[in-house]
Amino acid sequence: MALSLDNITPSTPMGATIIPQTGTTFKVWAPCALEVYVNIKKNNTAGWDTQKAESRKLTKNTDGYWEGFDPDAGDGDEYIYYISGTGGESRKRDPYARELTTIPAFPWCNCIIRDPNSFPWQCVNFQTPKFHELIIYQLHIGTFYGKDRTKGDGKFLDIINRIEYLQSLGINAIQFLPVVEFPTQYSLGYNGTDYYSPEMDYGIYEQDQLQNHLNQINSLFAKKGCMPLQIEHITGSMNQLKTLIDLCHLYGIAVILDVVYNHAGGDFGTESIWFFDKQPEGNPNNSLYFTDKEWAGGQGFALWKQEVRQFLIDNALFYLNEYKADGFRYDEVSVIDHLNTNNGWTFCQDLTNTLRFTKADVIQNAEYWPCNTYIVKNTCHGGAGFDMTQHDGLRNIVRNAIHQSSWGKDSNVDMGKVAESLYHHGFASWQTVNCVENHDIVRAGRDNRIPALADSSNTRSWYARSRSRVATGILLTASGIPMLFMGQEFLQDKQWDDNTDANPWSLIDWAGFESGNKAMTDHFKFTQELAWLRRYTPALNGEYTNVFHCNNYDRVIAFHRWTDNSWNNAVIVASLNDMTLHNYQIGFPLQGFWKEVFNSDVYDNWVNPNVTGNSGGIETINTGRDNLWYSAYITIPANSILVFVK
Repeated sequence: MALSLDNITPSTPMGATIIPQTGTTFKVWAPCALEVYVNIKKNNTAGWDTQKAESRKLTKNTDGYWEGFDPDAGDGDEYIYYISGTGGESRKRDPYARELTTIPAFPWCNCIIRDPNSFPWQCVNFQTPKFHELIIYQLHIGTFYGKDRTKGDGKFLDIINRIEYLQSLGINAIQFLPVVEFPTQYSLGYNGTDYYSPEMDYGIYEQDQLQNHLNQINSLFAKKGCMPLQIEHITGSMNQLKTLIDLCHLYGIAVILDVVYNHAGGDFGTESIWFFDKQPEGNPNNSLYFTDKEWAGGQGFALWKQEVRQFLIDNALFYLNEYKADGFRYDEVSVIDHLNTNNGWTFCQDLTNTLRFTKADVIQNAEYWPCNTYIVKNTCHGGAGFDMTQHDGLRNIVRNAIHQSSWGKDSNVDMGKVAESLYHHGFASWQTVNCVENHDIVRAGRDNRIPALADSSNTRSWYARSRSRVATGILLTASGIPMLFMGQEFLQDKQWDDNTDANPWSLIDWAGFESGNKAMTDHFKFTQELAWLRRYTPALNGEYTNVFHCNNYDRVIAFHRWTDNSWNNAVIVASLNDMTLHNYQIGFPLQGFWKEVFNSDVYDNWVNPNVTGNSGGIETINTGRDNLWYSAYITIPANSILVFVK
């Protein structure tokens, strides 16, 4: 006799769902399967039910979903589906599984029934930053930080050791590279196979390690006046990711998850969603969730199927509701569009509308190449409905200018292109996400990090230090949402890689920073103070930009940032000239005294005993310049960025 249909309704959720004090419902989509069983291993007991025990059989409804209710299944129990179809039969993991076991090893593992309401969230009133106020920090869990770890095996709980550090840096959002289960030993995360389960290798399972982390966790909670957690609250990768997010919120940091809805997998394994309902495997179009179109070594989703669309929309809702994520960076939305000519765009519209209805301030950032303004247009006007998009204009141009400047004082540096990159035509100021480094660009075997672009012969030279300050300085003062890549804040000069066995030198150099390396600590101070200046200077978050001065010969640009409030104004001057410029005349948009609130030259050998600048500010004169009514003669330090406010 099959499992009963007690407590099964048309609104029964997908996956394994605990009904408190009653049991667990199971629901899975397998329209072409001949039989579906759920095998259960009770918590802390040995052995499994027979793979095809009639008492474990699910019942198929008219829509192709298999359902059943087990009054004895509960939190912590392991389970696996056993599916029989015209192409054979095998174990299959639940596509909606909240967590997977670590034994014996992925991909031969089981699903775990988890109560999503068992985690004691401490931060219940976190407000996602306004889009125009965001400063994002991108990191990879495995390689960002791991105390006493010598290879790329960082954990969710390791990041907790850096929460106060990140808060002090001035960022207000963390963007993790994808954290869902992937099949390989190392990964950027873009080959996920189990979309609801956090990567098991990012979890900690040894009790002594958990206890050490628990002490650190409770210390951070105590500083915010919160109750301590118990060891069971941080047991399992699901709870460990929740703990990380909860603490980020308590310390004022939003969490953005990188999700991959254009393709999945690569090496799926026989127990994954690949050919889930066990149709013959000769034709990729029989694979239920996927098409025969490949991308990045994996398979594109079959978005003409409503069930597949719902699987991905449910996934975003899952992280929004159960993990309290603040937003998403959607990988290669252009691929979603191109692989699904008649369905990709409407899927994006359904996705963005659903999430915005659920959480009005959810951050929805789409990667789309080439940049397309319709990505951020409202769906009622034919747009895809995302809030913002990755933009490569500033990134490419600034990196190129830094590289050009490294060729010497007489080389040509196209400051005109730098000036043009400060405008993102067709986009509002908060609708583009800018960077000068990210996980793709500076990965091992690709392009150099900024200090190596600035001086390939010596990444700790004055040239490398000063030009790197200009690159990050432009990023943090320009229009758009700035994004820093891990290590950029303290002059990380080595490319990074997820495979640290192959490239052990690619780990973030915490040892150098924490040992007091002067170049690194000075650059951190520079980045930190400029980030906080952006946070608390309305003009630097403002809607308007006017690049009013561009001098290729002297390698100088100047631009005005302001808001609708006439009292919020900033003028930024950036130079890639290796020499200090004295009595250099530029225009100013308003008359009077402009305070010099930031001078990057101060941060070279902090506090620079030989700093050059403008003695705290300048007074304009009634002589027009650069198509502005007023001007001033200023001192521009070599390779520097200055900020004046009024």
